Amino acid sequence: MYRDISIVFSGAAGQGVKTITTALLHVLKKCGYNIFSCTEYMSRIRGGTNTTEIRITEKKRQAYVHHIDMLFALSPHSVEHLQKRISSNTFIFAEKERFGDQWATNFIDTPLSKFALETGSLVFSNIVAAGVAFGIFGIPIEIFTDYLHEQFAAKGDEIVAKNRAAAKLGYDFGKHIAADKGIMPLVNIATESPDTLLMDGSTALGIGAIAAGCNFISSYPMSPGTGLLTFLASRTKSFGIVVDQAEDEIAAINAGLGASYAGAKAIVTTSGGGFDLMQEGVSLAGMIETPLVIHIGQRPGPATGLPTRTEQGDLNLALHSGHGDFTKAIFSPGTLEELIETMQRAFNLAQEYQIPVFILTDQYLLDSISTIHRTKVQRLPIETFIIKTAPTYQRYAFSDNGISPRGIPGYGEGIVRVDSDEHDENGLITENFGVREQMVNKRLTRQLSLRGAALLPTLIGPVNQAKRVVIAWGSNHGVLEEALDILSDNTFAGLHFSQVYPLNPIVKSLCENKTLIVMENNATGQFADLITLETGKPIAHRILKFTGEPFSVEEVVDALKEIDHE
Repeated sequence: MYRDISIVFSGAAGQGVKTITTALLHVLKKCGYNIFSCTEYMSRIRGGTNTTEIRITEKKRQAYVHHIDMLFALSPHSVEHLQKRISSNTFIFAEKERFGDQWATNFIDTPLSKFALETGSLVFSNIVAAGVAFGIFGIPIEIFTDYLHEQFAAKGDEIVAKNRAAAKLGYDFGKHIAADKGIMPLVNIATESPDTLLMDGSTALGIGAIAAGCNFISSYPMSPGTGLLTFLASRTKSFGIVVDQAEDEIAAINAGLGASYAGAKAIVTTSGGGFDLMQEGVSLAGMIETPLVIHIGQRPGPATGLPTRTEQGDLNLALHSGHGDFTKAIFSPGTLEELIETMQRAFNLAQEYQIPVFILTDQYLLDSISTIHRTKVQRLPIETFIIKTAPTYQRYAFSDNGISPRGIPGYGEGIVRVDSDEHDENGLITENFGVREQMVNKRLTRQLSLRGAALLPTLIGPVNQAKRVVIAWGSNHGVLEEALDILSDNTFAGLHFSQVYPLNPIVKSLCENKTLIVMENNATGQFADLITLETGKPIAHRILKFTGEPFSVEEVVDALKEIDHE
């Protein structure tokens, strides 16, 4: 009986892997199971080998595991590609005639094509595969066929009937195999309330943007940042969002700044390679003190790198972006809840402090799918920091906290001047050395209050009592949490940062008298270096991965055990 199962569907692009997993996730969610899914895909329109892992767990999990309990191999290349994850305990469902000499004893001949053709076309092979999975798990077929009716009703009764027939053939086969191989159905581990939402990271990010009052997005499409663009673009009429698909990234960030200058709550979305081109725009935002939220969906670089894989290699890029000295903030959410909440915080901070604020995600987080209870979707108060200008209005008036009252053109009688050159309080160009010094200090002063208001890390385990503290940021929240749970060693605890810059001064005290371990998906330990820079605390161990794959729970547990034995 399974209480934690990893199922992988693998095949070439165009074979319908996404269709299978989408159906499974929706039905499993409806049945109340805890589910988590992540995807690996190649940068090809057709061919290659794409895989999706679905975990069904008794305890809510949000992490990738290395092992595979059941593999549905839609092409012979799938087994070769996943060989390192396959063990003698893995059930492999495949079509024998397609594998030839590669056929092995732990394979289960699954006539996907035969059943699909009986239904009317090979196009139904993916529905047959989904039916096999439901038959094995013992989930009532009616729930799946009802889902198929919802999905295909617009195409007519005949298409619905054929999909249902394909599902039933697969389902009956799955039930037969489960009985023949002694595969017990899922035990009753359905604990999720029906009042949950199923979503991926891009959707959560978009919900957070809408909740924050975002009404302008500009972007030159670049995976994996494009998901946010398409989400908001599909909701322009419902929420009054202006969408600008720019001709390049330089135009995108400048459009965002122009919209923000006019009073919009603007965001730009890109990936690391696209953000390279936005550097001058970031510097412009710093000089003209115009709020802007910048989303970077990280992927491996440099250059094109691995365009459809994952990495956390752009922290330094964001941290040191833009020439000159000015204030910025960087968030790195790691769960659906954090994606929704920190996006709202990013907009509020950008508006309040009149600075560029970054949201760093990655392909793994954006494409992962899990559930969130409706009550966890928090909407923070929308704050407005725009004033009605008087005739004597000064856009860059000096103040104790370094923040000038922000006006926008057309709202009031004042003139709202901005200039990329150094300027005085009125926004007029100046080369006065004294004014220059005052303006630099003005732009940096707000960093002090920003630091004091920075989010504290999430504590995982007994941080105060632990001798060793494992630090993670961004998408590694779930894997760190599960690894520490499995390790069950009170000498270890964790800190997860959903804001990586600036760090709250309290972080230093959390690191006192601890052996610090940092895990992150890059080659040099970018956040480890930042922790030392910000706190003065040395990092004893760095657990780094930069293959383009996410950390698996197993390898983090093994790495921590190795440290424990030193």
